[in-house]
Order: sequence, then C-alpha cells, then structure tokens
Amino acid sequence: MRPTLRFFALLLAGISSSPALAADPVGVRKISVVSPEHDRALAVTVWYPSKGDGETTSIGDNRIFEGSPASKNASLESGRFPLVLLSHGSGSRAEGMAWIATRLAEAGFIVAGPNHPGTTSGDSTPAATPKIWERTQDLSDIITVLTGETPWKAAIDPEHIGVLGFSLGGSTAMELAGARADLGAYKRYCDDYPAMMDCTWFRGGRGFADGEQVAVKKFDLDSIDRTRFERSNRDPRIAAAVMVDPGLATAFTAGSVRTIDIPVSFINLGSVGQIPLAVLSDALAKQAPNASYAQVNGANHFSFLPVCKPGAAEFLKSVEEPDPICDENTSRSRADMHRELTGLIVLAFERSLKPAR
Repeated sequence: MRPTLRFFALLLAGISSSPALAADPVGVRKISVVSPEHDRALAVTVWYPSKGDGETTSIGDNRIFEGSPASKNASLESGRFPLVLLSHGSGSRAEGMAWIATRLAEAGFIVAGPNHPGTTSGDSTPAATPKIWERTQDLSDIITVLTGETPWKAAIDPEHIGVLGFSLGGSTAMELAGARADLGAYKRYCDDYPAMMDCTWFRGGRGFADGEQVAVKKFDLDSIDRTRFERSNRDPRIAAAVMVDPGLATAFTAGSVRTIDIPVSFINLGSVGQIPLAVLSDALAKQAPNASYAQVNGANHFSFLPVCKPGAAEFLKSVEEPDPICDENTSRSRADMHRELTGLIVLAFERSLKPAR
C-alpha cells in the first residue's frame, strides 16, 4: 500500500516518442473526468482497440522504466468491447500499469485508469491513503462518463465491466466488488505489525505535494472517518474484479467477502511463505463464493511495476532510493513474471467479461 519514493514518484508520468512494436497498435487517449470527491478533474488514460491511425507514442517511458507502445488519439476500432477499470497502487500512476493495459486492449478490452488524487505520484500523503471511498468514487465516475458520452458509449458493452487493482488499487477493486473494511481490524493490524510498509507510512515524516517531497506529521488512524471507511462502496455495474497484492487484506470483514456475487481473482506476488501479511489474500479467496487464487513464484510486491531499464537499479541506489523497485530475482526476469501475470489477468477477464458466443 505504501508509495514508493521521490524518484519513482516523479518519473512515472512520462510519455515519449518511441517505435510501436505491436502488429495492431493499441490506441490511447488522455481525458478528464469531473469527480465530486475532488476539487479538480481526474486525469484518465484510456487504452482501446484501434485502427492504428494515430501518432506513435510510448506510455510510461522514462529514466527508470520501459514504456509501452501505443497509437495516440487513434480511431476506435468498430464494435463493442468490455470495459476494464484500472486502479494503481499508492504513490504510482495509471501510466505505471500501461504494460498490462496495453495487453488487455490487444485482447479486445477498453481500459481506463485515473491518477487518483492524494495517492498518486508527486501527490501522496499518509492522510489521503486510507480514503478508499474517494478511489472507488473515481472509478464509478469514470464508468458513468465513458458509458454515457461519445465516442465511448457506442464502443463499450455496459453489461461487461471489470476492475483491475494493484496494492491499494486492489483494495479499491475489492470494495467495488462488495467487500467492506473494518477500521478496528486495520488499527489492530498496524499495532501488531508496525514494520509493514503501509504502517510505517502512517508514522509520517514525508509525503508528496506538487511533485516535491514534503514533511508530514504522524497520521493517527483514529482520525479516519469511520463511517466512510466502513461503508459499502459496491458498484453494481462491476461484473468482475482482479486484485493483485490487495492492500487492507487483513481488514476486510469475512461476512462482506462472503456476499461478493461476481467472479473475483486474487493474485499474490511471491512464493509461499514470502508474501507480506499486508497483502496475502489466499484466505480472502476461500471466503469469496466465486473466486480464484494464484501466486507468481519468484516475484515480489514491486514486480507489478514496469520493466526496468538497464542500469536503473544502480541509478536508484545512487540516489538513495530505499525500496527495491528494480531489484530482480536472478532466477526470473520481471518481463517473464509479466508474461505470467498477463496470462492470468487476461484469462480471468476473458472468462468473466467476454459474452458467450
């Protein structure tokens, strides 16, 4: 759940020119969506099956990460497609999920992801992190706009909408599917496991505002709006959900998880015995009536980030980045883990969102 630090925060926004590699280029557009939860519009990236007639670009390419090719502002391909909403991890950006968004669009989905205000790179504080209700509203607002406005409404199948979330985004997807969190349980978790990344984040010291690191005070979990934190954020338009290393895994009530009535898939990054309790979701998969569970062996929590460029790990060490953003398991590359993740995620949505033919 915790955001990665300053250099990662400032680099994920990159969009640069780069040769497209896909035979059928995925289209990409930037749109704005007004949300009543925020005092500014949401910045949303939309990937989609296209006619490949746009400007060649690369989403997320920067000093650290490899980008993903796309066709900027290309024409929408003809037809109606399922919609998948993306929810990034705390301190990340939608562009950091471009590698999987591109693969989903190639597989015939329209994919839309916002940069969640208050928990995105360069704009992230401990006080904003627990406000899951703002994140769920972001995605619900995007559904409303895309299914109601030209040109998207003609291209989206409103009966087949899913959500994919990573880390804090996984918590967001859980809530949209119908799970509810217990503030008392979350506080007990941080009392019992104070060294977990999300709990150390709440102890304060730093945050991010306007792209700069800022000093912040310790955040008291008792100050969270309990009514909002524990309310239902179920969106009945969501027909399937995939959660990768979902945050708040220890705080969701078993009763609410058992009432989830849509297909859900849980994916943990890591081998047995190496997955942090903060995101371990095998028990959640056993509680949900229509759930699957998978682990990606040899991975860690940062394996969902884009593929790192050569020399990125050394650069991050030189600037004293404490998180192992680009450290790779010698037995397995991040690109290889992404291939496995792509197979799991695309298959889950193919089964749950593609109408039977």
